[in-house]
Amino acid sequence: MEPAKAKLLLVEDDPTLGLLLQDFLQSRNYEVHWAKDGVDALRHFKNNRYDLCVLDVMMPGLDGFTVAELVQERFPQLPVIFLTAKSLHQDVVRGFKAGADDYIKKPVDEEELLVRIEAVLKRAAGSSLAAESGERNVYQIGEYRFYRRERKLEHPSGNRNLTEREAELLAMFCSAPGTVIPRELALQKLWNRTDYLARKSMDVFLGRLRKYLAEDPSVRITNIHGSGFILEIGERH
Repeated sequence: MEPAKAKLLLVEDDPTLGLLLQDFLQSRNYEVHWAKDGVDALRHFKNNRYDLCVLDVMMPGLDGFTVAELVQERFPQLPVIFLTAKSLHQDVVRGFKAGADDYIKKPVDEEELLVRIEAVLKRAAGSSLAAESGERNVYQIGEYRFYRRERKLEHPSGNRNLTEREAELLAMFCSAPGTVIPRELALQKLWNRTDYLARKSMDVFLGRLRKYLAEDPSVRITNIHGSGFILEIGERH
């Protein structure tokens, strides 16, 4: 029996590019649904579950950033790859804050897009396999309790559900508290690349984790200049 095809939602308002990318990805054995704009994308999400979303940023009505934020509320673990002609620093950062796993600038190279999709899906599958293999699941982080498999961070003040990449990054820190995690190692392991966009993405995710852990002042993710980052768990002051 052949393995089930990964199910992708392509959101692209340019009919020529949309049809081209849909045909190309289908020829590479993906099941591809094509939404013509942001409103159409939300309709697709009402009736389907997807393994990944390829999402154009500049669209009439609802732009890609808004669609991603709305979808992430319902499917926080859905990987998202943005397609965009915009290259300003603030747009890149906003994309990652909206939940992007990757960011590809137009004009789109089909083979590059395919490689990025495969990398994101492989990372998601690897996270699931790690959970199934019996790797450690529960970590105590000061006042917090982190459930890796369930992607949940518990604290007396309330609980928080994490995205897949937030959980992966936090698990990396928890596996070696008090030890410097080299930036390049984290980028290669979780992003499969070490370029500028991957670095900006990692900075956004680190900012989120610091915010989530801010209720306990004894817990810190510290930047070690020129080396990487370290999870410090000390005495409360």
